Amino acid sequence: MENERSLKDLQDEVHAYISQFKEGYFSPMSMLARMSEEVGELAREVNHQFGEKPKKATEADNSIELELGDILFITICFANSLGIDLTEAHDKIMYKFQTRDAGRWTKINTDS
Repeated sequence: MENERSLKDLQDEVHAYISQFKEGYFSPMSMLARMSEEVGELAREVNHQFGEKPKKATEADNSIELELGDILFITICFANSLGIDLTEAHDKIMYKFQTRDAGRWTKINTDS
């Protein structure tokens, strides 16, 4: 893929963007509120596309992709503001899933 970037690249790009503004990153509580808001917007889009709640004709044409992008952006902002390396956080979580939950799910192409 031409546009392959690491989580560090994304964190650096967001930091460069935020760093151009005097206000900088929001406080952790404000970012948590913003994240909750974005998750709600994602839920609304999923409900429109896969649930029983069709969009009103007057509602904006948002997409699940854009809402996930908003969540990724605020997640990166949150991590950056707290000095969290998302690659390291991801590695720790994957280790947890691969050890603690190793036998929890039925693997593809197995009899068990």
